[in-house]
Amino acid sequence: MLIYKFDEELVPATFLRRLNKFLIEVELDGRITLCHLHDPGRLEEILKKGRKLLLIEKEGNRKTKYDAIAAFMEDWVLIHSGYHSLLAENLLKNNLIKDLAGYKIEKREFKYGGSRIDFLLDGNKKCLLEVKGCTLAKGDIAMFPDAPTARGRRHIMELIDAIGKGYEAAILFLIMRNASAFSPNWYIDRDFSSTLKKAYEKGVKIIACRIRFKEKEVYYAGEIPVIMEENINL
Repeated sequence: MLIYKFDEELVPATFLRRLNKFLIEVELDGRITLCHLHDPGRLEEILKKGRKLLLIEKEGNRKTKYDAIAAFMEDWVLIHSGYHSLLAENLLKNNLIKDLAGYKIEKREFKYGGSRIDFLLDGNKKCLLEVKGCTLAKGDIAMFPDAPTARGRRHIMELIDAIGKGYEAAILFLIMRNASAFSPNWYIDRDFSSTLKKAYEKGVKIIACRIRFKEKEVYYAGEIPVIMEENINL
């Protein structure tokens, strides 16, 4: 199902190198251009020299004229985390997430404890929903994170605390790759992974939804199973 369509023109470019966490160098129309990368992950298997990219032109007082939107792997992979909340919002509004069907968005960027959780939902109970984008896959297993994330672990701890105080809680992983299952990345961040497993055991819903990007359109491609065990075969 279609959940988002870009109105803006998407500009083809070629990845050259990453200068820092949020800045990359691309080749565009035969010239080298700086481009903003709105994703703090490592993206090591995606950002390889020569990789095809899609950019979007941005106006305003900026250091760069373009944002990177997608990179071509086996399919186009959305690499702009600024769209994650919007995609999640459209999934919720269309009742496409089985475990959250019927919930309405009460507040965005809800302050809880020492964190800001992406959504406070209203349904049978109040529900805290955190959204994460997943661009890493090993074989046909999507994995998160692709770099250690103390912030991500803190969010999970807040959700565990919320469960103890009568809230419902969920983490939605938006899977940008062609994967058949999702697993926490025990190899990269054992603390995050063990905390995610603890959250699951405490009643936090762990949901993984596949997202497909085609031309200028973003589609919901269904939920995939979540594997919490550490020793999975890749």
